[in-house]
Amino acid sequence: MSKIEKFEDIKAWQKARELAKEIYLLTNKGDFSKDYSLKDQVRRCSVSVSSNIAEGFERQSDKEFARFLYIAKGSCGELRSQIYIALDINYISEKQAQEIHSKAIEISKMIGGLIKYLNNK
Repeated sequence: MSKIEKFEDIKAWQKARELAKEIYLLTNKGDFSKDYSLKDQVRRCSVSVSSNIAEGFERQSDKEFARFLYIAKGSCGELRSQIYIALDINYISEKQAQEIHSKAIEISKMIGGLIKYLNNK
């Protein structure tokens, strides 16, 4: 693994940033935009992924970084759960739900790989 000098170099952070943007755009449409509670919760957990990767990295400790990565990974799961709710109440389409789900799984796996790397250093 090449040396990461800043959190912006981390691929999982880059993908999490992209996903948060997609979530913001998606939650600005239709009935989703009017459901302030679910909209806010979905947005907060999507932002939590990239934020926790960044904060953990900036702690400059492998142990702290891993701790924040676990939180980011949990936020990926939270996002997936909320997307099912949005699908069930017809705020989003099956296709949109699948795309978000796939991206969240991919990010979660990347974060898991980082955790494993840090724990084995």
